[in-house]
Amino acid sequence: MKVAILQPTYLPWLGYFDLLDQVDRFVILDSVQLEKRSWQQRNRIKTPSGLQWLTVPVASRGRRDQLIRDVEISEPEFWRDHLRAIDLNYRRAPFFETYFEPVSELIRSEAAQRNLARLTIGIIQWFRDVLGIKTQMSCSSEIASQGKRSHLLAEICAALGANEYLSPIGSVDYLLDELPIMADRGITVAFQHYEHPVYKQLFPPFQPYACILDLLFNEGHDSLSIIRSGRRPAYTPEQARSLLAGRLSEHRSEQGSKHLSEHREVKSAETSAVKVVS
Repeated sequence: MKVAILQPTYLPWLGYFDLLDQVDRFVILDSVQLEKRSWQQRNRIKTPSGLQWLTVPVASRGRRDQLIRDVEISEPEFWRDHLRAIDLNYRRAPFFETYFEPVSELIRSEAAQRNLARLTIGIIQWFRDVLGIKTQMSCSSEIASQGKRSHLLAEICAALGANEYLSPIGSVDYLLDELPIMADRGITVAFQHYEHPVYKQLFPPFQPYACILDLLFNEGHDSLSIIRSGRRPAYTPEQARSLLAGRLSEHRSEQGSKHLSEHREVKSAETSAVKVVS
């Protein structure tokens, strides 16, 4: 059985649903700490001036180590501003009339519970059903498991009887070094490979990485096939390691170029200063 495990996010992007669509069981990781000002509480819509953030306000003062499942929405009427922004920017989209009212009711009703996880998980489940994804979902807080990072992932997979784990590529930094933890449980690991597809979108030019609403309002019933069109064969650990090495090399090259440019600017300034003094 193939499993994916990921924190709940607010109005996720296309790649989130691609991961959900690829596995037999999808576990929403709600038993770990909230990352402040992360995708767990915000996402972006497309506007005439580019991508615009929609952020769910949460209570954080004095709650530094709170788990995602316990996070309280501090302003339950936030949905008014969010729906106003969605209405303003998508009312001319081809499938706006089909989906705006049910989306509005969903956000209003879940926000009334004042719990971030309930809001985000409810949204994910609704989009899963509307898109036609059949994957079963559960929450990590409902599964007997403990530990951190790969230890926690391995325990969840073992509890579900999984022998394959499909990881989001964002976990490659630490998971590659901890593969033996998964292997000890008989679990093989692969990493999601997703290339963002281009689709019909208001306010050209096209901008990727908007939330799922952007795709649904613009493409409607074709949304799932468009999501799947961005799917590529998953990276093996060896391929992921090469990808990570390439990124590190590129980063070092960029840093080197930056330092060289700064050095040249300093030397140029020094030369100019000398000429002025003389």
